[in-house]
Order: sequence, then C-alpha cells, then structure tokens
Amino acid sequence: MSNDNNKNKMNLFDGWAFGKINYILFGSGLGLVIFGYVFMANGAVDSFQSLTIAPIMLFLGYIVVIPIALVYRDKDREKIN
Repeated sequence: MSNDNNKNKMNLFDGWAFGKINYILFGSGLGLVIFGYVFMANGAVDSFQSLTIAPIMLFLGYIVVIPIALVYRDKDREKIN
C-alpha cells in the first residue's frame, strides 16, 4: 500500500527545478542587492550615490530580478512536464 502512494507523489524538486538561466538571474539579482548596499554605505549621507543609485539598484534586485529568477521557466522544461 505504501509503495502505491510513493509512486503517485511528485517530488518537490521535479515540479520546481531551476535551470541555468534561473541561477544566473538569481545571482545577478543578489549582486545588485549587495552592490546597492555597498553604494549606500560608501556614499555620503546626502550624495547622489546613496540617495539615487543605491535605492534603484536595491529596487531592481529585490522587486524585479530575483522574483523573475524564481518564476522563470524554460519552454523546453515546460514541454517535458
């Protein structure tokens, strides 16, 4: 009985597998976040770098690139599943 249940279950990693593009996007998003914090820490309090560039980099990293990396699926993988 337990063998029948195991055959019907889909593994978590089968449905949520990351490809090479996902890791590249996630790494670039993480790099944007890290460099955003570095720019914010190194600039003066009222400088263009810490008031404009750093928040834009953080926004792009957290709100745009990392979520795209999490939900992006290759069309080839979609056809297989």
